[in-house]
Formats: sequence, structure tokens, C-alpha cells
Amino acid sequence: MVEQHKEKEATPFLIRDAQFVISAVRHDQYPQEPWPEVALAGRSNVGKSSLINRLCNRRHLAKTSSKPGKTQTINFYRINNNCHLIDLPGYGYASVSKTQRATWGPMMETYMKKREQLRAVLQLVDLRHPPSSDDKAMHAWLNHYEIATAVIATKADKIPRGKRSAHLAVIRRDLQVPKEIPILAFSAETGEGKEDVLDLLAYLWEERDEEMLISVDAVPEE
Repeated sequence: MVEQHKEKEATPFLIRDAQFVISAVRHDQYPQEPWPEVALAGRSNVGKSSLINRLCNRRHLAKTSSKPGKTQTINFYRINNNCHLIDLPGYGYASVSKTQRATWGPMMETYMKKREQLRAVLQLVDLRHPPSSDDKAMHAWLNHYEIATAVIATKADKIPRGKRSAHLAVIRRDLQVPKEIPILAFSAETGEGKEDVLDLLAYLWEERDEEMLISVDAVPEE
């Protein structure tokens, strides 16, 4: 888990330049720059591409689709010429063939377990619904391999403000997120939560001493 960072920077973090780099399926296709990376993981249609576009102020930087399961590669985006944001294939869509799903699993596992530049994974879940079995499995997998993780609850604009705390509590309970770890609510539609997510990304990208910044907590036993 990614611990809550101590203080916000005096100047808000800005993504000044964002460029698509490559859609990779193999390790030898990954960019060679030793820049820090943060990856986005989540169910198909949870809003990873929309989050990227909103954060980068680019409407079509990451391709969005009404058809879940569209992202079938590991997509690298160069941010401010000194770090990468990674869009991993969406998981959990039944209409995607078993063959495709069997390919995506090892592809994502290779990236997340072997990529030295990876600082953390931001797991996106839909605020409207309790975490799915796939969400729970992904979260448990990330914790098992001690990959620093934070949770972003997307589509916050679909839930009235007075009811959001209850939905966030369900996500926290079902994913067993420790109470000291924040879960960020985000809306690509309205931009709500954008500054919080950017602040978290800056915190992960800009530091190099992981012992100072990131602690990985085991999933607490029930």
C-alpha cells in the first residue's frame, strides 16, 4: 500500500507535456529510459483512459471505447519528459476470449514483477459498485508481491456526495485497505479529484528513495 504522503507541494503539480510512446506486449519493447513509472490497473471500462486524458488535459491522448476490453497491450505514456504513466490491459470482461485473457495475465505479471522502474500501481475501481472478484484478486496479488498500491474510485460524479462515504467504506472493507491508506474519489467527467491524483503521482514519480516514500502493508487478516 502507498502511505498517505505528508504534505502537498506549495506549487500544484502539472503535467506540461504528455505523449504516447508505445503499445508493448513484450519486455524487449518497453522504453529504455530509467524514468520512474506508475501503472494503472482496473477492470475493463473502469475509466483508465478517461483518467489519463483528464490528468493530461488531452481529450484523445488515450483512446476510449464504449466496448470493454479494448486495451490489449501495455501502453506507455511519456510525462514531462522524465517519467512514464502506464495503462495496463483491463481485466474481468467476460466477452474477451479465454485466449486473450490467458495472454494478458502473463504479460501484466511480467511487467509488474520485473520492471525495475515501477514505483507503484494505482488500482481503479468503480465507486458505484462493490469491488468485483477480479478487483479483489488483483488487489491481493499486488499485496502478495509487495507492489506499492493505491486505490482510485472512479465515476464519483455518479454518486451523490452524501452517499460516497458509504461506497468508499465498502471498497475499503472488500479490498481490506488499511484505514490509514487513503482511497481517492475521482471523476473524469467533472475533474473532481484530479489534483489529489496528480499530487499522488508527483509524490511517486519525483522521489527516488522508496524507503522514505512507500511502505507495503500486508493485507490484514479478518
